[in-house]
Amino acid sequence: MVCQIRSLGLSGVDGYEVRVECDLSSGLPAFDIVGLPDAAVKEARERVRAAVKNCGFTFPVSRITVNLAPAALKKAGTVYDLPILVGILLAGGQLRCEIGQAAFVGELSLSGQLRSVAGMLPMAACAKELGIRELYVPADSAAEATLVGGMTVYPVESVTALIGHLTGQAPIAPAPPWTPETAASAGPDFAEVRGQQNAKRALEIAAAGGHNVLMVGPPGSGKSMLARRLPSILPPLTEREALESTALHSVAGLTTRERPLLTSRPFRSPHHTISPMGMAGGGSNPRPGEISLAHNGVLFLDELPEFHKEVLEVLRQPMEDGTVTISRASGTVSYPARFQLVCAMNPCKCGWYGDPSGRCRCSEGAVEKYQGRMSGPLMDRIDLHVAVAAVEYSALSRPAAAESSADIRARVTAARAIQTQRFGPNGPTCNARMGRREIEHYCGLDSAGQDIMRGAFERLGLTARSHDRVLRLARTIADLDGMADIDPMHLAEALQYRTPAYLMK
Repeated sequence: MVCQIRSLGLSGVDGYEVRVECDLSSGLPAFDIVGLPDAAVKEARERVRAAVKNCGFTFPVSRITVNLAPAALKKAGTVYDLPILVGILLAGGQLRCEIGQAAFVGELSLSGQLRSVAGMLPMAACAKELGIRELYVPADSAAEATLVGGMTVYPVESVTALIGHLTGQAPIAPAPPWTPETAASAGPDFAEVRGQQNAKRALEIAAAGGHNVLMVGPPGSGKSMLARRLPSILPPLTEREALESTALHSVAGLTTRERPLLTSRPFRSPHHTISPMGMAGGGSNPRPGEISLAHNGVLFLDELPEFHKEVLEVLRQPMEDGTVTISRASGTVSYPARFQLVCAMNPCKCGWYGDPSGRCRCSEGAVEKYQGRMSGPLMDRIDLHVAVAAVEYSALSRPAAAESSADIRARVTAARAIQTQRFGPNGPTCNARMGRREIEHYCGLDSAGQDIMRGAFERLGLTARSHDRVLRLARTIADLDGMADIDPMHLAEALQYRTPAYLMK
């Protein structure tokens, strides 16, 4: 007898339907899984066999063939354990019930308990598109599946509970839609930062327009402290952004039963020993890397020159396109990667180059070699180059009341609202994402502004890319001031951030 069960698979960050076909026939006892399964899928044979016996059923003594259709797509992971078990019980006549067009997803333990699976959110979204009305998932993954809406999600604790529900003996209550807590999340606040008004202003501009930032200064000047407070002034995630970011974290297995949805913008801070694959993503079954996990959030690279050159160069294309494409022998997948890059570095190896104290002992050649670890094309993609000087003693000994993150965030949110109204729901999400058409339409300069830009273009040696980035930055500064047009003062402030801060003495 052949029995067919609907299930779901994962390709990159998109789900697709998998039909689990189970056939029990006469012949020597065997258990084969076909349809391009990987090692984890093949190991389902032993998990299913043990779960069937330990839940009080009899494992069929016959030839069992399980086909995962479409057979042309490679199947990975442990999500097919539960549909394989249900198919075998139905095909063998040990389970008699109507399952209709329900879909089953879940990993089994040897005792028959269900464990959570990665990628539940994109698979649930696919199930909704396919018109599936009932979805049976592990209890730990049920909250994540409810985020999609439009179907009934049953949280399954064990095989025994599932069989009781299917036979009508002990129905399982559907999982209620998950809603985030209203309490504000605690985090570092800009009110704790003393001094550094120039750096605070730069980060406010960066947050308002989604611009990339490089902070350069001596050790202990507060670069990392400032960067870690940037998420506290970023605008809240929209529903669409939250689902996009959560889907990537779900595929990476970073969501939990308690926190199935990202309610704040992601902040990723990888160590400088990270590999290119860890940054961009990859593996035999490609998984998202740090740049994708930072989608709609911040990617913070501390001690920028210490990162391997190959790691930094993989950032260039995603910074322009907002996506990263990973090609492997098993296939090609694309992940979204619209992140805000924030970097921090010392001006030299010892960290004190250009400091008035004169304590730097690095030679000019050593300084040039250290600063040369960052390529020109990468630096050209950074909008704000900020010099962060050491904090003076007076700012520490007699600290004045500093502006809180809530106050700065209010201005940032107001500027983002202007941009949303300007571009519409289908346009760029912020000024940093403007294309050539938007720049020409919204970043026009008067004659005085044209003169300033012409002089800066020749004096600073701007490229066509940096020219557009200056205009985007000036547009953001004007938005913060609530101005409809870009004034010369907005353009002048934007141009001052184009001077590489690590060259300042």
